[in-house]
Amino acid sequence: MRAIYASDPAQSRGRLYPEEESAFRSCFQRDRDRIIHASAFRRLKHKTQVFIEHEGDYFRTRLTHSIEVGQVARTIAGALGLNQELTEAVALAHDLGHPPFGHTGEDALHELMAPYGGFDHNAQAIRIVTSLERTYAEWDGLNLTWETLEGIAKHNGPVTGRIPYALADYNAHHDLELSTHASAEAQVAALSDDIAYNNHDLHDGLRAELFSTDELSELPILQDCFAEVDGLYPGLNYYRRRHEALRRFFGVLVSDVIDVSQANLKALNPQSVTDVRNAGRMMVQFSPMVWADLKVIREFLFHRMYRAPEVVTMRKKVTDIVKELFPLFMEHPDRLPKQWRKDVEEVGDDELKLARIVCDYISGMTDRFAIVEHARLTGRDPEPGLRASGPGHIRYADRVEEHEHEHGM
Repeated sequence: MRAIYASDPAQSRGRLYPEEESAFRSCFQRDRDRIIHASAFRRLKHKTQVFIEHEGDYFRTRLTHSIEVGQVARTIAGALGLNQELTEAVALAHDLGHPPFGHTGEDALHELMAPYGGFDHNAQAIRIVTSLERTYAEWDGLNLTWETLEGIAKHNGPVTGRIPYALADYNAHHDLELSTHASAEAQVAALSDDIAYNNHDLHDGLRAELFSTDELSELPILQDCFAEVDGLYPGLNYYRRRHEALRRFFGVLVSDVIDVSQANLKALNPQSVTDVRNAGRMMVQFSPMVWADLKVIREFLFHRMYRAPEVVTMRKKVTDIVKELFPLFMEHPDRLPKQWRKDVEEVGDDELKLARIVCDYISGMTDRFAIVEHARLTGRDPEPGLRASGPGHIRYADRVEEHEHEHGM
């Protein structure tokens, strides 16, 4: 049964460009489906989560991460009586704006774009779904509903202070009410992101042998999870043991968010989704105890995984790629694919607008495309560890054709 404070598709604020409603899908279902079919969503398959995309077939990519976030989000939304389709749409779209090489690539682009307004992956996601996806006959972007756009823009909370240009440009003609909180559905998507990456980064760190199962079993929450598994299944082999423990860890986080959020919503007693937006605080939260434990786990992951020597070495290599590609295209915009040159011609000598076109192009690259394109343009072979190989890796000529087609904006 849907809660009174859930987002109702029949009461949607609509789309920037009016459309006929579907006879068999709600507006939020259509949003979700458009996101799944977007080229930017497909490209997440070859974008870094923590490890560079080709470093191992079992490590998460941005795509598998987004799918896991969507699964968690639907579960929590269902338990809270929220609109699952809107929740899933925001969850699946939340990382569309990530450039190649994950947060490392984002840091490099933000530094390069500092004179031109900076770079923010959340704002870039709005730019993608409102402008850069250009496949529809009547408009640029995906023409998503106001509620989905609001959720993408501020699922982490109100956007205050200096608003990233990619978000400010759109908000100027389609007000997303950035100073308030988002719907409960978008808040669920945000917490589901935290749950998914805390869980799967532990999985991937173990697989990469950056830390041991014994070290994991000493961490908060996980200590109890391992103890429960050992009590139920004494002598279980190490792989099943750690999987069972991490499965329980996952369940603890989901259950905690559901319990706390239900209590928050009951105390607020919102009578509409507007009451949730105007509550002045997030309704969807972890408990203080679990949040404190997660801070310890995140600190462990930061030092043992995100800043592990081999990861830091790779970060340096891929940062250099982004930092060399950007000035190269700024100096030689004619080296951009032909589909981008019309935009370049239209901006003329405007350096600010050219920088944003170059940023759009680079941020849309996959890991492997950025590596190979950098090698082609500089004439240098990829650094050791960055050479993609093995079955299923597409010839460079095919990758260029695919990239130009999907970026023909």
